[in-house]
Amino acid sequence: MTDLVPALLGAPPASFQISPAADQRDYRRLRRRVFVDEQGLFDRTDADERDDDPRTVVLLARAPDGTVLGGVRVGPAGAGPDIGWWAGSRLVVDPAVRGARGIGPALVRAACAYAENAGALRFDATVQSRHEPMFRRLGWRAVRRAPVAGRPHVLMRWPIGRIAALAAATKNPLGPLLRDLLPGGTGFVGDDGAPVPGTDLVAACDAILPSMVERDPDWAGWCAVLVNVNDLAAMGAEPVGLLNAVGARDAAFAARILAGLRRGAAAYGIPILGGHTQLGVPAALSATALGRTAHPVPGGGGRPGDRVRLTADLGGRWRPGHHGRQWDSTTHRSAAELRRLTSFVAAARPAAAKDVSMAGIAGTLGMLAEAGGCGAILDVARVPRPAGATTGDWLTCFPGFAMVTAGDLATAAPAPAVTARCGELTAGRGVRLRWPDGELTDAIDAGVTGLGTA
Repeated sequence: MTDLVPALLGAPPASFQISPAADQRDYRRLRRRVFVDEQGLFDRTDADERDDDPRTVVLLARAPDGTVLGGVRVGPAGAGPDIGWWAGSRLVVDPAVRGARGIGPALVRAACAYAENAGALRFDATVQSRHEPMFRRLGWRAVRRAPVAGRPHVLMRWPIGRIAALAAATKNPLGPLLRDLLPGGTGFVGDDGAPVPGTDLVAACDAILPSMVERDPDWAGWCAVLVNVNDLAAMGAEPVGLLNAVGARDAAFAARILAGLRRGAAAYGIPILGGHTQLGVPAALSATALGRTAHPVPGGGGRPGDRVRLTADLGGRWRPGHHGRQWDSTTHRSAAELRRLTSFVAAARPAAAKDVSMAGIAGTLGMLAEAGGCGAILDVARVPRPAGATTGDWLTCFPGFAMVTAGDLATAAPAPAVTARCGELTAGRGVRLRWPDGELTDAIDAGVTGLGTA
């Protein structure tokens, strides 16, 4: 990325490159020359506590001969754990090259990319008012005036659209596609399972991404069981059987898919009732699960004012080959543990529940709120999260086992899951993120699926 910055800006390819600093001494000297000697913003030094924070990263723009032309700091904004709130600061360019090579804008773009890549979902910078037009041209938004050292500054925010982009890619088209079909039936539109009319059966169906089946067939087979059982569990249904459809290039490849299916079915205690297998075709896998409950829990049962909780199994790790996208909290669990987890909603009887799947935690909350005719606020710092996942990854990944619920719970989550209250349903639409300083940022500005209220 850094090698491309000059070319993207139209500068000569060898004019400068941006990379993280191993040695910050030249950058510190440049900052002092500009902020203390030239601008008089500080009396003797512009150093602060962020310089001493080991999480702070300095990005430097260097000439081909190694001369430091400018730099910027990026890192978590608060002193506590990194919750995905980052800030940029001390953007500086050598006066000798200021404005001539696009170094300042390039550093700002590099800082945005670095923060997003590190899992940030909020990225702020307090900039001198005279630089506000440049930041606006780069896509930043002004939040409010924020004087620094008696000089006019503006708090600016880079709009990070990661959550909205995931919803757009996975769920937004569903409304126009499915509206006339009323999937789920009256009261259950938007649920991942559907009550079968006139019975106590709930049916759920999921397909696994063909690319995932091709790359990791055993894991795909396990996941075909996992996602369907989770869909049933979110409605409080006990699984009774599974049907699957397998496509594979040959019998050996089909055997690898079926091995994962068998392991998953045994672990979750759901028999494979039958299905269909076709050879000599591209990799494909889908499964349909049946469960039973006399009182299915709807995804759309929440109302404004209801408390939102996340119940999740934080154990495990990123699935190899799927870092940042799929958290494997299930393959190492015993059958007894898995069955305790999937019985949670049936025992807790919340007003509404949805299992977290392709849309991630924030997107799933958006779907639950949409089905209830609500909006939602998610308290970022209160979301239970494994130590090995950034906030951006965790809120947008498939987490293995995680349930978003609204309303009171009749029972606590069973081990090994944890439950935390991390938001509430509100009047309106969409999902907003609430941060420790009280700021609200938009994650999803409207409904997720377009299916509307259940």
